[in-house]
Amino acid sequence: MNNKIINFIKKKNKIKLVVLTAYSKNIASIIDKYCDLVLVGDSLGFVLYNYTSTQKVSLSMMIEHSKSVRMGVQKSIMVVDMPYNTYRNAKEALKNAKKIIKETKCDAVKLEGGKKIFSIIKNLIKNKIPVMGHLGVLPQSAKSFKFKGKKIKDRNRILKDSKLLEKAGVFSIVLECVESSLAKEITKSINIPTIGIGASVNCDGQVLVTDDLIGLNDIKVRFVKQFGNIKKQINKAVLQYKKEVIKSKFPKKKNSY
Repeated sequence: MNNKIINFIKKKNKIKLVVLTAYSKNIASIIDKYCDLVLVGDSLGFVLYNYTSTQKVSLSMMIEHSKSVRMGVQKSIMVVDMPYNTYRNAKEALKNAKKIIKETKCDAVKLEGGKKIFSIIKNLIKNKIPVMGHLGVLPQSAKSFKFKGKKIKDRNRILKDSKLLEKAGVFSIVLECVESSLAKEITKSINIPTIGIGASVNCDGQVLVTDDLIGLNDIKVRFVKQFGNIKKQINKAVLQYKKEVIKSKFPKKKNSY
C-alpha cells in the first residue's frame, strides 16, 4: 500500500473525498487537480461504447484506456475496475490484476462483491495488490438497478459484506445505490472510507461519472447532478469553426505556413 492510499484512508472523518471517472488522458489531466482518486471504470462500456451491460467490457479495453488515463494522473490515486469474468477465482484474479498493474501503472484495482469474493480479494492483498471494494448495486451482475438496503435481509447482508471486505484488507468501498441510513451505518461501522454513488451524503466521499457531471452524457437518473454543460460549449465552438471555414475566415495567415 503506497503513501497515497495511506493518506486517503487517513482522511476518513476529517474531509470528504472526491472521486471521478476518467477514460482518457485529456479528461484525467483536468480532474486530477481536484480529485483524491480517479477511477477508470468499466462504466466506459455504457459511456463510450453504448453497451447495454458492462459485461461486454474486456480486459484489453480497460488496459488501453487506463494507459491513456495514467498519462494524465499525477496527484490522485488511480484505480482500475477489473472487468466481468476476470476474477472468477483466485488464480485468474491474481494473473489479471498483475497484468493491469504492470501495464497501466495504476495504484489499485476495484472488484465488485462481498462474501463470494472474500478469499479472492484476500489473496490479491496478500500478493501486495491494493484493492477497492464495491457493494450495493453491482453493475457487472445486476439484473436491475433498484437501490439496495430497503429489505432487512439485504441490509444485513450488505453491512456484513462491508465488514468482511474491511477484514480482507480493502482500503475503501464504493457503495452504489445503497439506502441512506444503511450507508450511514456502514460508514460508521468500518474504519476505511466509503465512497457513495446514489448512497447519500452520509458516505466519506462521492463518485460520479465525469461525462454525466459535465453534461456530455444524456442520462437522467436520480443520483446524477449535472454541474456543467460542456455539450453546449462544444456545439458553440464547432458552429463557429464551421462558419469561419465556409466564409474562408479560417485559417488566417497566422494559422498557415
